[in-house]
Amino acid sequence: MRIEQFTSIGDEAMKDSALFTSTQLGPYTLKNRIVLPPLTRSRSSQPGNIPNELMATYYRQRSGAGFMVTEGTQIEPRGQGYAWTPGIHNLEQVAAWRKVTDAVHEEGGVIFNQLWHVGRVSHSTLQPDGEAPVAPSAIPADNVKVFVETGPGAGALAVPSPPRALTTEEVKELVQLYADAARNAQDAGFDGVEIHSANGYLVNQFISAHTNHREDEYGGSLRNRLRFLKEVVQAVADVVGKDRVGVRFAPLFATTDEDRVYLGLVEEDPHETYIEAVKILDAIGVAYLSLAEADWDNAPELPDSFRAAVRENFSGKILYAGKYTAERGIRAIESGWADLIAFGRPFIANPDLPERIANNWPLNSVDPATMYGGTEKGYSDYPAHQN
Repeated sequence: MRIEQFTSIGDEAMKDSALFTSTQLGPYTLKNRIVLPPLTRSRSSQPGNIPNELMATYYRQRSGAGFMVTEGTQIEPRGQGYAWTPGIHNLEQVAAWRKVTDAVHEEGGVIFNQLWHVGRVSHSTLQPDGEAPVAPSAIPADNVKVFVETGPGAGALAVPSPPRALTTEEVKELVQLYADAARNAQDAGFDGVEIHSANGYLVNQFISAHTNHREDEYGGSLRNRLRFLKEVVQAVADVVGKDRVGVRFAPLFATTDEDRVYLGLVEEDPHETYIEAVKILDAIGVAYLSLAEADWDNAPELPDSFRAAVRENFSGKILYAGKYTAERGIRAIESGWADLIAFGRPFIANPDLPERIANNWPLNSVDPATMYGGTEKGYSDYPAHQN
């Protein structure tokens, strides 16, 4: 297995850096500021998208993180856009997730469940009775692919199916489905929930003028396009408590098609759109805001003016995820615009990532071929560091 390092760390040990100071997140005292972010791995058991012992092992191995968020978990059957992703909308799934939360808690970890609905980014073969995916408006998703099962343990990328527009009544029912999923997460033993509002999925589709052409109370003005977000966050906070809720955004400040493919939807004025969204979250009082940055080579950076405005308008903890090295994460915390830093691909390949960072130990590299679906290979078999 090829070994690599966080090349920006330098030679000194990192144990005494800002990454390894404790901080408070809602009612929880976190042992460090290193986060396992939501990472789709498509390892749930079939049929039924059921969490399993393999997933419990995977999350247990990574519980050295100060804070963990599960992979996106569909809140209802229509919320699925990729084969083999887990759900949290029935009793069997809830009972199975308990294996994961028990494993993490036995190691002293804190874990939130990410509530996910893909909206239009789906395929009819993934939908109940082969129906069309649902969305704010009947606008097909382009520049993106979904992953469908083609046989037992086999799948392929596919173009999303054309969606149908939700009625106003159905939108309100979806708000309740988020609340129901939050209650299920609570019953499964999760410490809280994160609402996935990024990457071109359902909540993001309501926010964006590109995908929301509605003429009811959920469309038109920015205030109306943010209404679904506001109602979902409030409904979830009413169930689990506002101090146990986080929200993830992907505010993209770029205009190329490549950027749209990998991160989501580009607004005409992303600063205004997302600062108004942040104000809604602050008024509700959620525990944290997660900002997913572009993470490919030469990706656009978030403007400093946006980072400063986020800090000015949000009083909870701010989590950044993207192409972070330990050194860049430390600078972000010391600058005052970040409280927590998430490491995605490094955490996939290094179950003991916090220890490796603390001691400047070399890192295993990720095997791209085993990222999605499969067995323990490339999932729970990455080795910890051997002294």
